[in-house]
Parts: sequence; C-alpha cells; structure tokens
Amino acid sequence: MTTAATDPTITLLPLGCSFPAGGATVLAALEAAGFTLPNSCRNGTCRTCLCRLESGGVRYLVEWPGLSIEEKREHYLLPCVAVPTTDVVVSAPLARRA
Repeated sequence: MTTAATDPTITLLPLGCSFPAGGATVLAALEAAGFTLPNSCRNGTCRTCLCRLESGGVRYLVEWPGLSIEEKREHYLLPCVAVPTTDVVVSAPLARRA
C-alpha cells in the first residue's frame, strides 16, 4: 500500500504493466500511459469500461457509479470515475497498447 505522500501505482492485468495514477482516474491514467480501454460516457453510467479491482482501493468521483451492490461486493469498478487511493491491480482484459 502507498502512503498519502506517494502516487499510487496502477498495475494492469493481464498485460502486467504498471504506471503512476498521477491523481487521475484509472481510465485517464491508463490512457496517459499509452493504453486504450473501451469507454463511452466517462461519467460512470454506461458500463463500457467495466473492469475488476483485484487489489487496492479507489474512491469514486460520483456518489453511486453504475454498479450493482453485487458487483461492488465482487470488486468490479468503473475506471472512468475511480481514482486510486492506494496501489491498485486492475484486471482489464480489453485494454490494449495505444
């Protein structure tokens, strides 16, 4: 886990690449690092970018992103509105190098 003084790292599976979050959402950091992930609305409602949070913590930019209670329990996340609060490992099978 990271401390408040350090920038959380995002590890992207299955690619195995890691990059800094830079205070951005998982999706924005992923794009800044040279990757693409299918997305559409960028406000947490369309679910196009749905991924699984394998470890770590995030905070959401919206009060209730488009996830069901069951999906939250199963650690799914919407990277377009999720900002890492610790180092995170995200399973995003549809992510590709740009």
